[in-house]
Amino acid sequence: MTTSSPVEVAELRNLIGGEWVRSRSDELLDDVNPATGEVVARLPLSNGADVDAAARAARAAFPGWRRTSPIVRARALMRLRDVLTEHRDEIAELVTLDMGKTLADAYAEVGRGIESVEAAIAVPHLLKGENLEGVATGLDVEMVRQPVGVVAAITPFNFPAMIPLWFLPFAIATGNTFVLKPSEQDPRPSQRIVELIAGIEEIPAGVVNLVHGSRGAVEALLDHEEIDAVSFVGSAATARIIASRSAANGKRVQALGGAKNSMVIMPDADPALTSSGVMGSAFGAAGQRCLAGSVAVLVGTEEEQRRSLDLLVDAARQLKVGAGIDADTDVCPLVSVAARERVEAEIEASLGEGAELALDGRRNGGDAGAELGPTIVDRLPEGARALREELFGPVLAIKRVPDLEAAIAWSNEVRYGNSAIIFTESGGAAREFRFSIEAGMVGVNVGVAAPVAWFPFSGWKDSIDGDLHANGTDAIEFYTRKKVVTSRWA
Repeated sequence: MTTSSPVEVAELRNLIGGEWVRSRSDELLDDVNPATGEVVARLPLSNGADVDAAARAARAAFPGWRRTSPIVRARALMRLRDVLTEHRDEIAELVTLDMGKTLADAYAEVGRGIESVEAAIAVPHLLKGENLEGVATGLDVEMVRQPVGVVAAITPFNFPAMIPLWFLPFAIATGNTFVLKPSEQDPRPSQRIVELIAGIEEIPAGVVNLVHGSRGAVEALLDHEEIDAVSFVGSAATARIIASRSAANGKRVQALGGAKNSMVIMPDADPALTSSGVMGSAFGAAGQRCLAGSVAVLVGTEEEQRRSLDLLVDAARQLKVGAGIDADTDVCPLVSVAARERVEAEIEASLGEGAELALDGRRNGGDAGAELGPTIVDRLPEGARALREELFGPVLAIKRVPDLEAAIAWSNEVRYGNSAIIFTESGGAAREFRFSIEAGMVGVNVGVAAPVAWFPFSGWKDSIDGDLHANGTDAIEFYTRKKVVTSRWA
């Protein structure tokens, strides 16, 4: 939806072939600070012509970049790592002002993005192939990895710095060229990262391109003949559409979708580890993470369940809701007023289904406010959306079960499989949980089981469409094609 700004603000531009250019579209969208409602920038809703120009610029840069030595490409990433580190505070502040999350959270996000660059610097080692000599008389076989071509990345609002850096370093390190379409809700962190890349002489013009926009730009990328692979993070429903349309157009695709992550709390769980872990997981970034723990599965007798619930409610009451820029804020605003209203509607729907509020975080944020306090919903009926579907807000659903077996069975019934957590002091319980739970990322006494960048972000089931994940060696597999050479010489 296009709106009008009351004051003059900067208009963002696209980076195409090394040049910052205005979009060929006249449609503009306001970029709003969710804590204040202030318009901080305007971005173009780029059209098919913009996407075409970016894709063709990336294709033109591909032959030269592909022939660049992997060692030289690794050194370019070393320079990128240094530049991002130098500007870490600046990028983190943009994340806070654009997306809303606390400065500490934003600083950690940028650090995770830098970590992906560091992991991709190992590309000369990661690109090495295999060979087998003498498979027959005078006959040798070798397998080499080569880039897929032009990669498009479509990234979400909740990690506007980290997720572009999940994809970009691995894609260009392996010899591909790149087109980034960041979220239209908070584009400035991505814009700044690409500005910094444009200043790195070791990365030639056209290797990295940026196109702002919304659905029209996404559809143009999915349909464009010059795009060979698509990397995406977003909702499960959109991930399925991205995967289906990309596959129909013959493109390689990794589409990371939504989640409904269980946190199993055993009766023997350490209270301090549990309360801090659950608070950070459920309410950090206002619950706007695909690794957010959004269901607390309370194990034990009624009395043990009540004790666990009281622990969580008491801890959540202590959290301060406010602007992310304020150092003492624990729970930041949602990304927009519309997001807050959507989550509040989900809370109302749960109450209409017979649920009880153990903690009500709803508040009047005013016309500009996107704040919503920690909310804990208990006694939900089995089919309730708050138990089964991603709400993407600071809402923690409560599920009560008698034992670990029931906790695992219930968690495995959920269609998503991003993450699952257990809080326990029992090694046996932890071992059974990690063996039996159907989730790609498992935590034991940690609230957010986010892997370091040397491992894949390995969601299961409806949390991913595609068979290769972001980061780790999966990224190398995704951004390269294998070529097998069989040779005989006289």
